[in-house]
Amino acid sequence: MFRLARRIGRYLTAALTGKFEEAADPKVQLEQAIAEGQEQHRRLREQAANVIANQKQTELRLNRAMEELEKVTGSARQALLMADEATKNGDGKRADDYTRAAEAFASKLVGIEQEVEGLKALHLQTTEAADKAKAAVAQNAAALQKRLAERQKLLSQLDQAKMQEQMNKAMETLSETVGHDVPTVEEVRRKIEERYARAAGAAELHGESVEGRMVEVEQAQLDSEAKARLSQIRSQLGLAGPQEGAASP
Repeated sequence: MFRLARRIGRYLTAALTGKFEEAADPKVQLEQAIAEGQEQHRRLREQAANVIANQKQTELRLNRAMEELEKVTGSARQALLMADEATKNGDGKRADDYTRAAEAFASKLVGIEQEVEGLKALHLQTTEAADKAKAAVAQNAAALQKRLAERQKLLSQLDQAKMQEQMNKAMETLSETVGHDVPTVEEVRRKIEERYARAAGAAELHGESVEGRMVEVEQAQLDSEAKARLSQIRSQLGLAGPQEGAASP
């Protein structure tokens, strides 16, 4: 049951994701991607700044330890010189005091030297980390700059794609029905051709019928009477007929 519920959940997620991707505006998604890239670069810079700050702090501690080491070393040397001078002057007590002071400085010197060695190793590590962080920021900045340069190109391509889609839709409407009440040119042509064919067929049938022959006879009789009447009028006028005029030289 649990597996079935999980499969259904994954299916619904994939289906909704697919529908969202189809309905999403690529321009908005592009701006979101750029904004996300800029936010990632900001976080990377903050992390790199913390790494570099740690390196700087380690460097300051090392410098202070080095200065303290130099100072304590000088104090130990000075104590030994003063103990030696007291010994030469026959002042044993002062010589012992300076000697104990020199020993105390020497003990402190050992601790500082250990601290310096540890800070040197830490400074090396933090310096390498800082260099890597700087390189990462530089690489990410170059990649972000490339994305920003590509954004305008992608937006231009998107506009061209939208225009092409509109042209494709306009071309498709030329071969499709404009509406339920408006026929296409192809439909009108087909109707005209059907009407012409029916009229031609009816005329052909009418010519082959008895009524058609009767009309033909009546028309021939009328033509004959018209010719006879025209010949009579010519005779009354004393005019020669067409055949007589053509026969005379």
